[in-house]
Amino acid sequence: MTATDIEVRRATEFEDVATLVGPKKPTSNVCFCLSYRLSNKEHLSLHGTQRADRMRQLCAEEPPPGVVAYQGDEPVGWAAVHPRADTSFARNRRIPHVDDLDVWSLWCFRVRPGHRKQGIMHSLMDGAVAFARESGAPAIEGYPVDNKGEKVDLTMAYVGTRRLFEQAGFSMASETESVLAGFPRVLMRLDLR
Repeated sequence: MTATDIEVRRATEFEDVATLVGPKKPTSNVCFCLSYRLSNKEHLSLHGTQRADRMRQLCAEEPPPGVVAYQGDEPVGWAAVHPRADTSFARNRRIPHVDDLDVWSLWCFRVRPGHRKQGIMHSLMDGAVAFARESGAPAIEGYPVDNKGEKVDLTMAYVGTRRLFEQAGFSMASETESVLAGFPRVLMRLDLR
């Protein structure tokens, strides 16, 4: 498989999103990529299947909560991308706002085991940028770790790396006060106008 065999679509199919970011046990109180998407109060209030129900609702909204990469009909990757105003990044004190544009945020990637190291992250990045651009976003930003080439623990690599964002044409717009897995996070930005 190559990255050209991948099609990235808007995340409107809940079952495909659940395959990628849902917990193995449906009643678990983890993931579904909701921690940055919801207010902290709502995020902490959801238990068991309520998390799945909330993500199902988000997949039915416009715009949906992200993009899904497919190989044929099989979902193989996820990227969370949405207007920053609807995320906790709108209120995050550790990640600055560089201006008042209604930017979109790109904050989470997930590639299924067995499909990694095949270019899917790059396809997800391109698909997320295209989705934001088609939706009228003036710019898109991400908050990856600046790991300077050092290995990042897979459980913490969900934010991406500075290098991944640079390869997609993003530039560093600002340092942040956020740290993940011992690495500083930076604010990477791409103008879409």
